[in-house]
Amino acid sequence: MAFSTLLKALFLAIPLILMLMPCSIIALSKGLEQSPLPTNFLFGTSSSSYQYEGAYLSDGKGVNNWDVFTHKTPGRIIDGSNGDVAVDQYHRYLEDIDLMEAIKVNSYRFSISWARILPKGTFEEVNLAGISYYNRLIDALLLKGIQPFITLSHLDFPQELEDRYGGWLSPKSQEDFEYFADLCFKSFGDRVKYWVTFNEPEYLATYGYRRGQGPPCRCSNTFGNCSEGDSEKEPFVVAHNIILSHAAAVDIYRTKYQTEQGGKIGIVVHADWYEPISNSTADILATERARSFTLNWFLDPIIFGKYPTNMQKILGNTLPEFSNNDKEKLKGGLDFIGINHYVSYYVQDCMSSICEPGPGVTRTEGSYQQSSKKDGVPIGQPTSLDWQYVYPQGMEKIVNYVKDRYNNTPMFITENGYGELDNPNYTEEQYLNDFNRKNYMAVHLDALLESIRKGADVRGYFAWSLLDNFEWLQGYTVRFGLHHVDYQTLNRTPRLSASWYKEFIAKHKTETFCQE
Repeated sequence: MAFSTLLKALFLAIPLILMLMPCSIIALSKGLEQSPLPTNFLFGTSSSSYQYEGAYLSDGKGVNNWDVFTHKTPGRIIDGSNGDVAVDQYHRYLEDIDLMEAIKVNSYRFSISWARILPKGTFEEVNLAGISYYNRLIDALLLKGIQPFITLSHLDFPQELEDRYGGWLSPKSQEDFEYFADLCFKSFGDRVKYWVTFNEPEYLATYGYRRGQGPPCRCSNTFGNCSEGDSEKEPFVVAHNIILSHAAAVDIYRTKYQTEQGGKIGIVVHADWYEPISNSTADILATERARSFTLNWFLDPIIFGKYPTNMQKILGNTLPEFSNNDKEKLKGGLDFIGINHYVSYYVQDCMSSICEPGPGVTRTEGSYQQSSKKDGVPIGQPTSLDWQYVYPQGMEKIVNYVKDRYNNTPMFITENGYGELDNPNYTEEQYLNDFNRKNYMAVHLDALLESIRKGADVRGYFAWSLLDNFEWLQGYTVRFGLHHVDYQTLNRTPRLSASWYKEFIAKHKTETFCQE
């Protein structure tokens, strides 16, 4: 064989040699660390209908609780704003999908507005225009290779049901949520492989029914400024109905749709990390109570069929009981746990010592006090938000905690992000070069990778958020977007963090491809 022919044969054989070569050897030859992520890992961004869609009452949409809250409760939203327009994704979804495609995410987490497809919230009327909108959104995502990851309830709730029977305070909410979920599975499930029943139900129960800071603004006088409510009872009634609504939706999905549609269903919880402020037994026990009265409050019943033991001991008959029929429904459990993680706190015991007023300190909240500082030293790097300190270790620790407590049920990081106070004096260079957000994402993703290396079954990461948006009680005063939004023109502009995320995704997609 001529030398030139031999060289040509070797050159043609190189791709085959690389395919057969172990990934570890290839990675070493490139000076790369092999990624611990599976090939089907979801990289995405998160959003919610009220924070993004706008189109208030457009095309037959009904009124929801946040529409009423922002319109009729002056002073509740810090800048007096609302979500009537938000970032107008209802009309600009194709533009936003192009932004997603540009950074190469393969999934988009969004929520369905219950009142947009069921204006009265119940059986009486289906809004076909609302169904059509979500069909167009789903199809457009799939056309770009982006998996829809759908949340059924992300804090918004049809006002009609609130007026009719008191919303989540009534067991009737379970039947109506089951119908809503069934309609969504039937309408969209042939193309949707990931379903979330509820986003952060602890936030809903706490802010709506204990502190009264969000709709329907119910609380006792000692907890907030409300005209009615019972802060020491109603949050647990609401949570109970939400848990059973989740179970009803899972039962419908398992029995009618899952085998044919092949999707998965789970729930998303707000998951701050808590550390004892000292090594005392009291503070260690208080830290576990903090987890029980927030994270485990919802996950324990769904996975184990009962509330956390320390909640039962402290609350007694204040905590609703599950009937035998309820327990049978709860056996459906879930397929995955969604974790929304932003911050970590120190925890101090309030049973044996006097604590200042604040979240968690009362008996029905768990008798603990959370703080971002220990002996005056912050738990992590401060940000422009008074509640957010950068402590990436919390990401690894909360994932490991959920892994160990819940038998390594598959997990998704469904929200993680860095907020900055809006500064109208920023130059374009300043608001686009978001080094702090890029660094926050980098250190938290590094911590997540470490937990995966140690065996945590994490299957996706969703940044909050694709765009600046309406941030609930903070209105438009806080920005979390990978893309800057000019609220006058609604123009979207990529920030440095969007470019960084694109590079991170590309790097790990290349390395995980090698794993196969």
